[in-house]
Amino acid sequence: MKINFTKYQATGNDFILIDNRSGSYSLTTEQVRYLCDRKFGIGADGLMLIENHPALDFNLVYFNSDGSQSLCGNGSRAAVHFASQLGMVTNKASFHAFDGEHRGELGSADTIRIKLNDLSEIKNYNSDIFINTGSPHLVRFVDAVASFPVMEEGRKIRFSKLFASTGGTNVNFVERLDNNTLFVRTYERGVENETLSCGTGVTAAALAASLKGYQSPVMIKTLGGNLRVEFRHQTTKPYFTDIYLIGPAKKVFTGVVEL
Repeated sequence: MKINFTKYQATGNDFILIDNRSGSYSLTTEQVRYLCDRKFGIGADGLMLIENHPALDFNLVYFNSDGSQSLCGNGSRAAVHFASQLGMVTNKASFHAFDGEHRGELGSADTIRIKLNDLSEIKNYNSDIFINTGSPHLVRFVDAVASFPVMEEGRKIRFSKLFASTGGTNVNFVERLDNNTLFVRTYERGVENETLSCGTGVTAAALAASLKGYQSPVMIKTLGGNLRVEFRHQTTKPYFTDIYLIGPAKKVFTGVVEL
């Protein structure tokens, strides 16, 4: 079976995108892992299928590189750009993802704005903050995050007993900078590695930082580039509404792979 694909990157988070509007492809976990493998496959943090939806512009099926599924913020931004390249949307898009319906907007210079779902639950674990922004995220504020042992400490938390019953968590290490800015590094569940950027992770970091005095919009620095998170914060449920993840998404190359 030959599959046409497009490779995207969104602040260094890289993805394989496949047009599946014909319904021709039904990938197994093993096939997803193979395609995302950086030695034997195409190589990516995740893989997405763009499919038809009865009411919205498209259905987005997202797989982490290990074949598991979740919402992916950066992937959703790439998917909106890809859908525009396919002629499915123009400057605005509606789509269904892992955690429900979302909206996206295309701006200048390949900048994509994605609306995330309202958030009604925040948990505190000592000084850490847990927020599910479509994917589960633990936020830990640290100093000198550039030299922080993200892999070692992130893996410990991801596989800790605290989160074992829910399949583990993503872990974000966050340094507070001047000018309402955060520097975020993320250990991603499902990739089992640090990624250059994580959209739902930086969103969780921004919301957590707002509990410490940060105001919307929060500027985000990652190893893969810069993002922005906008939101409304209130003291009653839902605690956060009008949540937007904003940043670039770019096509890298197209190709054909055989399974």
